[in-house]
Amino acid sequence: MDKHVIRLLDCTLRDGGYVNDWRFGASNIVNIFERLVSAGMDIIEVGFLDERRAFDPDCSIMPDTDAVQKIYGSLDKGTSMAVGMIDYGTCGIDHIASASQCCLDGIRVIFKKQKMHGAIEFCHRIKELGYKVFAQAVSITSYNDGEFEELLGLVNGLNPYAFSLVDTYGLLHKKRLMHYYTVADRMLNPDIGLGYHAHNNFQLAYANCVELMENPPKGRMLLVDGSLYGMGKSAGNAPTELLAMYMNEYGDKHYDSSQLLEAIDVTILDIYRQIPWGYNFKFFLSASHDCHPNYVSYLMDKQKLSVKSVHEILDMIEEERKLLYDETYIEELYVAYQKRFTLSDENAEERLKERLSGKRILLLGPGGHILDEKEKVYEYIGRNRPVTIAINFMPKDYPVDYLFISNAKKYVQLSSAIAGMRDGTQIIATTNVTKTNGSFDFCLGYSSLLDEQALIVDNPMIMMIRLLSGFGIGEIALAGFDGYVTSKTFDYTNPNRDHSFDPKKARELNADVERSLLRIKNLAKLSFITTTCYRLPENGEYKEIR
Repeated sequence: MDKHVIRLLDCTLRDGGYVNDWRFGASNIVNIFERLVSAGMDIIEVGFLDERRAFDPDCSIMPDTDAVQKIYGSLDKGTSMAVGMIDYGTCGIDHIASASQCCLDGIRVIFKKQKMHGAIEFCHRIKELGYKVFAQAVSITSYNDGEFEELLGLVNGLNPYAFSLVDTYGLLHKKRLMHYYTVADRMLNPDIGLGYHAHNNFQLAYANCVELMENPPKGRMLLVDGSLYGMGKSAGNAPTELLAMYMNEYGDKHYDSSQLLEAIDVTILDIYRQIPWGYNFKFFLSASHDCHPNYVSYLMDKQKLSVKSVHEILDMIEEERKLLYDETYIEELYVAYQKRFTLSDENAEERLKERLSGKRILLLGPGGHILDEKEKVYEYIGRNRPVTIAINFMPKDYPVDYLFISNAKKYVQLSSAIAGMRDGTQIIATTNVTKTNGSFDFCLGYSSLLDEQALIVDNPMIMMIRLLSGFGIGEIALAGFDGYVTSKTFDYTNPNRDHSFDPKKARELNADVERSLLRIKNLAKLSFITTTCYRLPENGEYKEIR
């Protein structure tokens, strides 16, 4: 392996910044940079150039090259090359001084497939300013062969210092990586370096880098990206210290690994303890479906779906939309998926109506106040002898006549509690929940209970109230429905999970629930026994039962 063919680029100060909003602190920025220089790193990426951000000496995202000069201009680069990065469209050419007026040796430009023509033209202008230009094709897996060859033709016309394959969502296994790599090596002008930027969704970032370093292009520079301790958004990157160790062992390089480890120990680990990154379940799911990780986050955050259901919804995403996150689109798929299930008990509503009509109903929710205010709940039960319906949880402290389950994930979590239910407790389930064996006592159509005008169309409290409103119920009391609050809130069903919302979002969700109540026809009289954020639609507040 020719030691001059392969060069390592550290992108901690740029890609690592996604973790902490680039707020490393002025001293840490200098320490990281100087440690990388002392380690003999070939290329150091010092941060983003983004005109939308004001200058801040504590941040490695900078509005222009003048800001770069203020932070890095007095530092010794040693034998290292310093580069910055521009996400095409976020920093105009008027914010870039000529290379002779800046400490940067080069600028890397990242761009998505649909912007490749404009981005390559922008790269021409950067090159005219005297910088080494790096063209970075993000989401390389979004290119088919024809589109990739078109891009390589544009790159040849630019003749940049290097062109890099960017595996933005960590989707590449070796075979697919080598396909892009081989095509690029075959088609690019011989003096254009070929680079690779990995992400670790499949725990393959380091392994894929090693694969390329063991098979470097003949007569062409290979550029491999890494970051200290793998610091980077989502699953993180290939660790620079591992790449350096490998090159020292097998590539006749002499990087000073102790300097890299000092930077990790002094700076990076402190950040990691506060905001960890790296391989995790969510990023595995997104990579396994070749889709944007926000789709997985959206579905998992609902806390209503089994992993099997998440898989099936991700499979419904159209190929061309997998890497272009659209919240409205994934919500439509979620609702469509839940509606696929058909009503399995046509007489369920009639049978329930016969049992509940004219009765007092007490709905039990999982909010923390159902524990804090037990006395109120016990007093109400003792005085009124209501029919009790628990919503998506099974309380140990209260008698339960019916358990309502509209959440497939909660059903799985409640399996042991359901197995131990006292005789007489029956299960009301919606058709999106599948029983492990046999059938539920009452199975209701999921879609018939939705409020499709709401932000959360399948709020279980609203679903049950909608159902009961058609039964001629005179009064519905509620306990443990705390509403959405800004502080962390105890969850009765899972003490290890806290919920918290920013004030604006909490107010928005509470108001949305109140609007849902206004839309319910034949709305029964509602009263909250325990403390709640919700207010009665009629007069602005709920009457507390005594």
